[in-house]
Amino acid sequence: MRSYQTMLNNGETFPIIGMGTYSGENDRETTERAIRTAIKMGYRHFDTAKIYGSEPAVGNALRRAIHDGLVEREDIHVTSKLWSSDHHDPVSALQQTLQRLGMEYIDMYLVHWPVALKPWVDYPIPAEEDFEELDMENTWSGMERCLEMGLCRSIGVSNFSSTKIQDLLDFSCVTPAVNQVEMHPMWRQRKLRAVCMEYGIHVSAYSPLGGPGNAWGTTSVVDHPIIQSIAHKHNATPAQVALRWGLSQGASVIVKSFNTRRMKENIGALQLKLDEWDLHDINKMEERKIMRGDWLSNDTTSPYRTVQELWDDEI
Repeated sequence: MRSYQTMLNNGETFPIIGMGTYSGENDRETTERAIRTAIKMGYRHFDTAKIYGSEPAVGNALRRAIHDGLVEREDIHVTSKLWSSDHHDPVSALQQTLQRLGMEYIDMYLVHWPVALKPWVDYPIPAEEDFEELDMENTWSGMERCLEMGLCRSIGVSNFSSTKIQDLLDFSCVTPAVNQVEMHPMWRQRKLRAVCMEYGIHVSAYSPLGGPGNAWGTTSVVDHPIIQSIAHKHNATPAQVALRWGLSQGASVIVKSFNTRRMKENIGALQLKLDEWDLHDINKMEERKIMRGDWLSNDTTSPYRTVQELWDDEI
């Protein structure tokens, strides 16, 4: 699997396909079993976050796999994220994440969202009154201290727009290694990818299939006639085509499924090759901001309206 890695701007390697561990049910046993299966299939990047509630399961599964000789720690990449109520003290937040994981360090620590919530907000959908002013310069200084202390190997951001990236670079000493954002054939992030490329920031795609199965997601990507046609042409699945498209753009992809068949299908995208005509056809697909679609942006009373305004500069 070492050939399925990319090099980050700090010299660290980064697997180009990862396994997301968010689960609405948050079933620890199911999560641990899925991670062990994923390791046997060849997955080496595991993405978690404080707000997912999956850090204990991820840590336990990985420690057991290492103990059993399935994999070495240096071959595993663990990403977690700073929740928006912890912006005042990233160091303490990461130390707590490490306790939950049972690890001495993680490979990547991301600022989950470019918004700040009041310290007691520990739920994923905040109310409007839960937001407070964000001091991103102070937050990023704390992230840089995490790096200096050896609590993580790399630091980065998530859900940052082009403007937010450029604002951050005005005061940062360490350039983010990664920006993890929604990206798929129907939300291609051309502007953001260009800005990130200019500064050597790797783009990592979450919801690379459009989030089917999630409350906010859709099957529009995998059901699209162009994706279906390309899949038929290559004797592949629509999911593999969508994932391979993301990889062909230089991004890595974070896939989320605990279903053994789909996990195998997803990692099979590494073997697929798309030609220039496939890429041309995909570029003709109408774009739709699925993550910020009807569930979010059309509800003027949504508690996420404050977040939505952050994206008006077009991520």
